[in-house]
Amino acid sequence: MSFAALKKQSKAGSLTERLMKKVEKLNEKGGSNTDERLWKPSVDKAGNGFAVIRFLPAHANAELPWTQVWSHAFQGPGGWYIENSLTTIGKNDPVGELNRTLWNSGRESDKDIARKQKRKLSYYANVYIVKDSANPENEGQVKLYKFGKKIFDKITAAMQPEFEDEEPINPFDFWKGANFKLKIKQVAGFWNYDSSEFGKTEALLDDDAELEKIYDKIYDLSEFTAADQFKTYEELKSRLDSVLARKTVVTPTIEPELTTEDEGRRPSAEELEEISNLNAAATETTEEEDDALSYFQKLAEE
Repeated sequence: MSFAALKKQSKAGSLTERLMKKVEKLNEKGGSNTDERLWKPSVDKAGNGFAVIRFLPAHANAELPWTQVWSHAFQGPGGWYIENSLTTIGKNDPVGELNRTLWNSGRESDKDIARKQKRKLSYYANVYIVKDSANPENEGQVKLYKFGKKIFDKITAAMQPEFEDEEPINPFDFWKGANFKLKIKQVAGFWNYDSSEFGKTEALLDDDAELEKIYDKIYDLSEFTAADQFKTYEELKSRLDSVLARKTVVTPTIEPELTTEDEGRRPSAEELEEISNLNAAATETTEEEDDALSYFQKLAEE
């Protein structure tokens, strides 16, 4: 905005009006610091949702079109522990070390604690919103999308199909990729993505000039794994000790209920939803669980 335009808006009172609208918008969000670049699908009262997105190519400065972040989310007597894991950037993490000790004890009760405290893997990618009927203002925008192993498995399955009559596709290709139909169902109280699927292979848009505009809006994902985005080992260790109130190791829970005695940061609604999904995953014998146990076993052998 030029200085002249600034003065004009000041005289008209529109600057104050704009600021008030911004404040109202923040108040509607409860003053949260939610990253507005992040897109999240919406569901109806029955827990069903539908959207169409297109995974986008890697940023000009990156090799891969996605990045991954390990995190922990559990509750102990001293509150919640919701932190990114230093193992994401190849460093030792206090929860990982505690889990190794628990796993090496050989006691099933300790192994159960380690399972509840295990790492959770999340992915971030750039997406183009093709259809979002619940929030049509998102359509045509480039957004960041955070997702888990279920959806990542569908991406890898598209690139490496099981059967010979299926053609492999690169979901991140502008011209030879495919739109992703995100279908969400409520199963046993949790979001389920099993019905989600890729559509036919086709260009996102027919106009290369428009595709280039989209390409220029792709976010650099390296910020999610930058060292300065992680707390130090000492900070995490202090928080872990506080959460476990530990002189003795107390079994934590990942139940989403909160009490007035909880100390420290309280989970947001989105974090509670993720924690609930952890509970759902814990009730099944999944490949993700096997991966986590293999991780602990590897630590035990070191």
